[in-house]
Amino acid sequence: MIRTAILGASGYVGGELLRLIGTHRELAPAKLFGDSKAGQPVAATHPHLAAAFAGETFEKFEAGSLDGIDLVFAALPHGHSQRLAAGILDKGIPFVDLGADFRLDDVATYEEWYHEPHIAPALLGEFVYGIPELNRAEIINAKAVAAAGCYATAAILALKPLVDAGIVKRDRLVVDAASGVSGAGREAKETTAFSTVDGSFSAYGLLSHRHTAEMEMAIGGTVLFTPHLAPMARGILATCYAEANGACDPLKLLATAYANEPFVQVIDQPPATKWVSGSNGAQLTARYDDRTGRVLALSAIDNLGKGAAGQMIQCANLMLGLEETAGLTTIGVYP
Repeated sequence: MIRTAILGASGYVGGELLRLIGTHRELAPAKLFGDSKAGQPVAATHPHLAAAFAGETFEKFEAGSLDGIDLVFAALPHGHSQRLAAGILDKGIPFVDLGADFRLDDVATYEEWYHEPHIAPALLGEFVYGIPELNRAEIINAKAVAAAGCYATAAILALKPLVDAGIVKRDRLVVDAASGVSGAGREAKETTAFSTVDGSFSAYGLLSHRHTAEMEMAIGGTVLFTPHLAPMARGILATCYAEANGACDPLKLLATAYANEPFVQVIDQPPATKWVSGSNGAQLTARYDDRTGRVLALSAIDNLGKGAAGQMIQCANLMLGLEETAGLTTIGVYP
């Protein structure tokens, strides 16, 4: 059994990691770190896990905390992984990080979008960008993976095959995407309180959302991205637009591109977030509009699944030489 440590185990993504690892045949959650909840029972924070983790408590991360650990998952707030990564990598422990700290491939781009210096720039080259459908071979051979952001995952899966095939102009991409409230994390905020979100739909991060940089890096194009907050707990629906280079069949192209992918399904009808909720699945569709000369591509994922914990486990499976689908499913929870 592979002993894992989860940094940030008390957050929403940490809870989802625990839920998924609980059904994994090879991974065991040996140490659960949640500094703000240190000493408290896991069940008090994640009551849905009470039966599986009875008697387990969160620990405080300290020197020596990773002794005997075979794999580290980190689901920490922005900036924390920069301070911890060197110590983890020096121990030779495989590391899957969900933070944005090591997703981008150069310091200048990081500082442009995050407006602060990177304190571990020498480590950027140690991490592989973690979308298996793009970088499977590199992830298999990696010791450190930076799992992609949730919005970025949805948009990249929808647009990259179209850009790579040359059927759309790479410098005129538009992504409108809506996420459930869990994407903002567990910390209590007025902007994500029930009374603020319920019955409302709003845009935010205009022209400046940090996932834009990931999209442009992975897709190889210029993206105008507008995120929205939807009154739902989990899920992302990305509606993507591109100017076509001529008449084309983007649905067929996506179907061919993902024909052998276990977690990506290309469908005829517009996908819905509910259909992938609780899963590591992604559902895509696309159309060419002859009237406007544009391509429309839609992508639905669970922001806590394929957009976070599920993708982290998918990457870990590849790094450890396990079956890629172990502990994961494409079956959503509906209704």
